[in-house]
Amino acid sequence: MSKPIVAIVGRPNVGKSTLFNVLAGKRIAIVKDTPGVTRDRIYADVEWLDFNFTIMDTGGIEPETNNQMLRNMREQAEMAIEMADVVLFIVDVTQGVLDADYKVADMLRKVKKKVVLVVNKVDNFDKLMPDVYEFYNLGIGDPYPVSSVGKLGIGDMLDEVTALFPEKTEEEEDDRPRVAIIGKPNVGKSSIINKLLGENRVIVSDVAGTTRDAIDTPVVWDGKEYVFIDTAGLRRKNKIKEELERYSILRTVSAVERADVVVLVIDATEGVTEQDAKIAGIAHDRGRGVIIAVNKWDAIEKDNDTVKKYTEDIWRVLSFMTYAKIIFISAETGQRLPKLFDVLDVVIQNQQLRIATGVLNEILTEAVAMQQPPSDKGKRLKIFYMTQVGIKPPTFVIFVNDKKLMHFSYTRYLENKIREAFGFTGTALRFYIRERKEK
Repeated sequence: MSKPIVAIVGRPNVGKSTLFNVLAGKRIAIVKDTPGVTRDRIYADVEWLDFNFTIMDTGGIEPETNNQMLRNMREQAEMAIEMADVVLFIVDVTQGVLDADYKVADMLRKVKKKVVLVVNKVDNFDKLMPDVYEFYNLGIGDPYPVSSVGKLGIGDMLDEVTALFPEKTEEEEDDRPRVAIIGKPNVGKSSIINKLLGENRVIVSDVAGTTRDAIDTPVVWDGKEYVFIDTAGLRRKNKIKEELERYSILRTVSAVERADVVVLVIDATEGVTEQDAKIAGIAHDRGRGVIIAVNKWDAIEKDNDTVKKYTEDIWRVLSFMTYAKIIFISAETGQRLPKLFDVLDVVIQNQQLRIATGVLNEILTEAVAMQQPPSDKGKRLKIFYMTQVGIKPPTFVIFVNDKKLMHFSYTRYLENKIREAFGFTGTALRFYIRERKEK
């Protein structure tokens, strides 16, 4: 089931990014150094009470401008609005209602989205509330006063946002596996779907980035139906303005959010790149099943070591997701495309695999006996037990005496032991460490 999407929009310098960082709980823009995870991210997952949703930051909207960069930012915001379930329209109490605010409000009325009007920079509610009431003139609903810097009024705003989330849709009740095809432009994403369908249902061109929208395409294979989601490719920063890359990322994030499994398509003639790693990081962050499809394999001169060399190159760049399954295909000739469905079924099964607590703890006991848990200043980590608490991805809780002693390297060691026992090919595993007092 995909999470609701909340887009944060407004004219420049009203505090959109500050509010985004407050909701995300950290300074997303510069903090993420995990290999393969995009920096300057403009999306984040948020939890509020019993709700989980994705927020998207956008560049400032200049309704009327001839500046190409500002026009790109506006297009990016319009696309985010199009995908959003709820729109946070941010205005600035210190500047009052400006003509640009009226124009943004008119734009939002035309798209007929659910909108929460947020009046930012209200650092003193008693003093500034009369100025907040002025924003009723926008005709976009009740204004919610907040201070992003002071973290005031955020709870009331989020209560209103979550109250507007849609009810469960037919898509969310659809049990067909959903497969997102992602990757850089011109690596053959649309060609893969067209080959599977036997017809050109998706516009394909030699011009990079010709797939404009995420397109859902039902594909029946061996009596089983899948839904493939094709996406616009992500361009390299040195080939396009930063705001246009943000624009493309929004589509990929949305497609990955709706998918059960992601197929990351890599161009065999180019090899794996850092841009591939950034795209892969979107799927890794969300715990989706991952298949790496090396396309245009027919165009490569091969010897006995070619597959081994490509595999080593992939794991060097995508070292954070060595659980993924690699297949070598050709969308043009159809080479090994049937194998894609065999791998898909395995990954989907692994994403939903549940391990009984008793069996898990047999593996845990054996792992601890083989390698003693770490200690610090004379205090040793004690691991009491482990249990699985979720699927898609498989999620485990480990109960210990002191979670500060649980070094990430030991968590990785336990993960490897679980994978040795149960496989879990193609899916990430999530681990949460909880403290429990000794009896």
